[in-house]
Amino acid sequence: MAFESPFHRRLKEARMRKDISQKELGIRAGIHEFSASPRMNQYERGIHVPDLQTAQRIAEQLDIPSCFLYCQEDDVASLVMKFSQLDAGHRKQVLEDLERRCTEHEETKTLNALGI
Repeated sequence: MAFESPFHRRLKEARMRKDISQKELGIRAGIHEFSASPRMNQYERGIHVPDLQTAQRIAEQLDIPSCFLYCQEDDVASLVMKFSQLDAGHRKQVLEDLERRCTEHEETKTLNALGI
């Protein structure tokens, strides 16, 4: 099974959420105005994937973390978006809670494997 990059669908989703045209986004991301719309269209159709620097500029204009554009799983993409909206204090709390839950999960798996 071939790997399909999620970039094109994540890009379109984020752009539509921001309610901005392909051309406007391309221009804001530093793409020349005459090629902004066709290039963004090719990115959204999955024909081309921009280099990392361009992807970061696009993400910045969409107010999203650039890693969102590469998330294969929908739940991970949703988690990344929600986490990015938190302030530093709340991020720390979420990470601490996640660490605790992961530890508890691993302990439960170990106990179950031992038949306890």
